[in-house]
Amino acid sequence: MSEKKKILFAGMIGNVLEWYDFVVYGFLAAIIGKLFFPSGDETVELLKSFAVFAVGFVMRPIGAIIFGYIGDKFGRKTALTVSIVLMALSTTAIGLLPTYETVGILAPVLLVLLKLIQGLSVGGEYTTSISFLVEHAPKDKRGLYGSIGILGAVIGILLGSASGAIVTKLLTEEQLYSWGWRVLFLSGVLLGVVGYFIRRNIEETPKFLELEYEELKPKSPLKELLKKYKDRLLRAFALSTFQAVGFYTIFVYVANHLIVFLKFPKSTALTINTVSMIILTLLIPVMAWLSDKIGRRPIILFSTGLTILLAYPLFSLISSGSFENALIGHVLFAIITAGFMAVLPTTLVELFPTRVRNSGYSIGYNLPFAIFGGTSPLIATWLVKATNNLAAPSFYLIAAAAIAFLAGLVLRETAKMDLE
Repeated sequence: MSEKKKILFAGMIGNVLEWYDFVVYGFLAAIIGKLFFPSGDETVELLKSFAVFAVGFVMRPIGAIIFGYIGDKFGRKTALTVSIVLMALSTTAIGLLPTYETVGILAPVLLVLLKLIQGLSVGGEYTTSISFLVEHAPKDKRGLYGSIGILGAVIGILLGSASGAIVTKLLTEEQLYSWGWRVLFLSGVLLGVVGYFIRRNIEETPKFLELEYEELKPKSPLKELLKKYKDRLLRAFALSTFQAVGFYTIFVYVANHLIVFLKFPKSTALTINTVSMIILTLLIPVMAWLSDKIGRRPIILFSTGLTILLAYPLFSLISSGSFENALIGHVLFAIITAGFMAVLPTTLVELFPTRVRNSGYSIGYNLPFAIFGGTSPLIATWLVKATNNLAAPSFYLIAAAAIAFLAGLVLRETAKMDLE
């Protein structure tokens, strides 16, 4: 394998694993609710399951600080290797957990602890991999290289969704609840092993090596970030808010929305999600390539603007009860958000100088995920229950898109500029 391919694969593989494993939980939320939080009320079980999903996100900012520091002080490669080991171990452990029926209250306690470890790992993995990829990229291909990280994340989600659809199709309800759910967690281990050995043998980024050579590494990346780049951190936070709410509402929550509120078969809901993820996967590199030609800002404004206008009608379409309408609505959401998801990674890398890039990107990206992303499925479920309106989750999505749209208006275009 050539060095270039190794770099691209190393940047992608961790995200495939991390997001496959992390989001499998979201797809299995209804099943996990029954196994770990039995109460007899399906909606209450789902709410508790999503609450644990949200708890994992609490650790993301802490992971961002820790891995941001490791990446800025010791290199992107070191941070990436540590994060993939953490995720592989915690995911394997979830697949081996006893349920509430076996050990009582200890089961949900252990589940929460493992979700916290996963959150810590995710807080460092994704943003470090994007910094790694963009710093290796030629100037006129930074958008495309940066999209490899998010593409890996989407492929991971796609694998999780497709695996969920296959398992729910092949297994009976009894098999799914007794052992089938474990298969989805344990199958991610192979990716972890491959990712670890690939990352042990990759080169550090030229930008970080420059810092080392010129002895310009910061003593305290976090302190320097907060002192000199607070305005950039705020912009990263605002833009990432839409990514957090949009991704987890559209591609994690909606499958459960179709299952719980519209009574779609699990396999049907996951199939709809899988089709949309395939389209998202195909569009991301195209939109990223386009951003290298016309800039990041126009795509950000177009994607967030369309979401503000169309989120409510699309959610109404998805919630109509028709398979065809649900598929069309979900696919349209994938098309609208593909541009934003494709260009945000490189946009945030270009926002910060190399000295504090890993810390700035990691914190600015993961903080809104901790506040808004992990809680998105929980809030979406609550909105439906509180308003008795199946399209109510769109309100949260519109608010997040509006925040990102305003941030896009004041964003400096960086596509044609050198990395600081």
